[in-house]
Amino acid sequence: MTNASSQETLRYAVIGNPVEHSLSPRIHARFAEAAGVRLRYDKLTAPTDGFAAAADEFFVGGGSGLNVTLPFKVDAWRWVGSRDELAEEAGAVNTIVPGASQWHGCNTDGVGLVRDLAENLDWPLAGVRTLVLGAGGAVQGILGPLARAGAVLTVANRTRAKADRLARRFNVASTGLDDVGEGWDLVLNGTSAGVHGDAALIAPAAIAGSRCYDLFYALDGDTPFCRWARTHAGAETSDGLGMLVEQAAEAFFLWQGVRPDTADVLRELRERG
Repeated sequence: MTNASSQETLRYAVIGNPVEHSLSPRIHARFAEAAGVRLRYDKLTAPTDGFAAAADEFFVGGGSGLNVTLPFKVDAWRWVGSRDELAEEAGAVNTIVPGASQWHGCNTDGVGLVRDLAENLDWPLAGVRTLVLGAGGAVQGILGPLARAGAVLTVANRTRAKADRLARRFNVASTGLDDVGEGWDLVLNGTSAGVHGDAALIAPAAIAGSRCYDLFYALDGDTPFCRWARTHAGAETSDGLGMLVEQAAEAFFLWQGVRPDTADVLRELRERG
């Protein structure tokens, strides 16, 4: 593990496609400044079928660690030589760190989400009836940490069979989007439809009295899902910017052995966009 007091300029990057929109360089620059760490953090765009070659080139060229975003989290899971328990559980890697003799894959998404919900938002999770919309890679990374935090989970997906498979894997309940009932304390959106498509994924009555959280974020206003939830049900909402910052803080800790304070970084992103 890298010593935070080292004067060497360390090289990191976030790899994805697309990746130009990523806030990770800004976030990690602020973390490094506060910790007194000299680092360079870049955006690395790889062809959709070219993760392995791009990762090889980055590390052969002296890279110290990678963050991994869409669509490469499963590719990264396959590429690394070893994985932590969260990455194994999720079947996805979003952070690559040095290992004893090989590159080691981690997943910080679920930890970041739970920290944002429980600490930044002060939304309790223990015993909370929680509906998770979607059954893709984003959801796979959060179910385990949510369950261990005490949330009572149900996965809902348009393709019911996919929800059922994920539910069996994590020992939680499942349903189809058209069959979602009422009475949820917390609703989490893990589908891209809430960003790029129709945010009305379920009936408005299903979120009455619920808190609603979107794993996606928007710096220029609400995400479509948050706007829909507040407009149609008056729900208390939050987007996933806090999750982004908190999962980045966990990655920084894995790399540097220093856990950064996230409050100022999150506030700056909200205020300055």
